[in-house]
Amino acid sequence: MKVLHIDSSIMGKASVSRQLSQAIVDQLKTQHEALTVTYLDLVEQDIPHLTADILMGKNEEQTQLGLQLVQQYLDADIVVIGAAMYNFGLSSALKAWIDRIAVAGKTFKYTESGSVGLAGNKKAYIASSRGGIYGDNHPADFQETMLKTVFNFTGVTDIEVVRAEGVNMGAELKEKAIAEALTKVTTL
Repeated sequence: MKVLHIDSSIMGKASVSRQLSQAIVDQLKTQHEALTVTYLDLVEQDIPHLTADILMGKNEEQTQLGLQLVQQYLDADIVVIGAAMYNFGLSSALKAWIDRIAVAGKTFKYTESGSVGLAGNKKAYIASSRGGIYGDNHPADFQETMLKTVFNFTGVTDIEVVRAEGVNMGAELKEKAIAEALTKVTTL
């Protein structure tokens, strides 16, 4: 069983989403003896933002990086993404990763009846942290909604969210949110 573990928070050791994503991976390790984890820290791994040259394959180094990122995604049986909400959305580093793995002919294709995902048959976990409280389906949520859309677009429909909200609304609420999220992880 192969896991692709991605962290994207800029907060390092103070990151709640990193704490949750690691807890998910640790929980998976207790359930699957032969677990192989590929770790990608999007703060450490420089993935340049998409440009016309990258999109058109005119930058060989970036073409190779893109192929590597797509293959990591396709090879994974489980994807765990640690994603903090920044200004209602994702970190720009996570968006850069999405732009590199959403590749026609690799992770999706267009048909006469619309797009079809090619990366299905895997499980995805979103370890979400938010400074405020948004709940499910909030109109200002461009974080979890974006990730679910990308997963669905590429054919991944088995998605579970582990969320800690209100982590910037005081120490007591932060502790409670993290504890509740970590409790949820134990039930995965």
